[in-house]
Amino acid sequence: MPLEPPPLRNDCFALPAGVDWTPVDDALALLRDRMTTVVGVETVPLMQAAGRVLAHDLVAKRSNPPHPNTAVDGYGFAGAAIGDGPQVLPLVDGRAAAGAPFSGMVPEGHAIRVLTGADLPEGVDTVVLDEDVRVGDGHVAFRGPLKRGANTRKAGEDVRQGDVALSAGRVLTPADLALAAAVGHGAIAVRKRLRVAVLSTGDEIVEPGAQAAEGQIFDANRPMLLSLCAQFGFEVVDKGRAADDRSAVRSALDAAAARADVILTSGGASAGDEDHISALLRETGAIQEWRIALKPGRPLALGIWEGVPVFGLPGNPVAALVCTLIFARPAMGALSGAGWHIPQGFTVPAAFEKRKKPGRREYLRARIRDGRAEVFKSEGSGRISGLSWAEGLVELPDGAINVQAGDPVRYIPFSSFLI
Repeated sequence: MPLEPPPLRNDCFALPAGVDWTPVDDALALLRDRMTTVVGVETVPLMQAAGRVLAHDLVAKRSNPPHPNTAVDGYGFAGAAIGDGPQVLPLVDGRAAAGAPFSGMVPEGHAIRVLTGADLPEGVDTVVLDEDVRVGDGHVAFRGPLKRGANTRKAGEDVRQGDVALSAGRVLTPADLALAAAVGHGAIAVRKRLRVAVLSTGDEIVEPGAQAAEGQIFDANRPMLLSLCAQFGFEVVDKGRAADDRSAVRSALDAAAARADVILTSGGASAGDEDHISALLRETGAIQEWRIALKPGRPLALGIWEGVPVFGLPGNPVAALVCTLIFARPAMGALSGAGWHIPQGFTVPAAFEKRKKPGRREYLRARIRDGRAEVFKSEGSGRISGLSWAEGLVELPDGAINVQAGDPVRYIPFSSFLI
């Protein structure tokens, strides 16, 4: 029987007939079920904790504020003694200032000078602002009524001693460090940084800036992925490049697994003769659901190598970035102790038209201008300039859709991926 060619499809993004493709949500659910914290705990000084993952609930060692205090510069007194209309109170000698409290007691019907942040002296529970008084001859005059407790802060009204000030798994921000300091912590238990190894594969790639022979291209993925993971707050391990040779790729994976908690590779994730990443993962009996119904990024391998999760990313930089953000980012968050993070998307009007076929979820390079989502002029995965142009992604659903200008679409800014 003569060999017959298949029918011409002329669509490199069409899903092959008879192949079971894994929907994006199913692949994410599979990952979420399997990803658990793999890093240990260490204690670091407060000043070095920004960007680190909080290992345990942070319990307040003291209340904030620790004592009742004044919120303004003014004059303090017992609010119960104040009525309506003009009020004239004698002043006691002395004052209360932040860090220099008044040690005596203020009798009812008397007032004392107080400065912002000062502990309220005994007998004081209400403060009148400087702007609302006149002072002379040892007295202060103002008009009532004044609500009891006005212009003061209660002890522990922000956080009380023994309360959980920050929950475990939080990536600590500068504001978190302020709170931790305020409730008495000078050192914090955090997760050790997740170690991420990045490996490029392919005979065609050479080091950026090196001499490229005919048919060779510069390795654009590795610098992108290394810097991206560093922005995520992870410790990066550069494993360089591996040639299109099964034993070389195996050795590179072995070396990466020995030094890292997760491995990102680019190239070799499809089913061709030189696609060694996916072939090696299948040989080891790792996760085999690597045909993801996703554009860009169809050849995505999800597997385990020597107990270490592997994300076999596509070779095209656009597809590699999209797959990293959609799949590797939440998984690495879970591995790092920060939990599974779902990026926040926003519904905005489209500034483009797009007819999408059913079968795969699509992510378009996008940005917001004048409140509408623009998309890059080309959907080609090799158009690296579109990554610099974009400030986020437009996510189109798995089914068919015909987007017209002004239609609502889901826009996910890159900042939602915590970069």
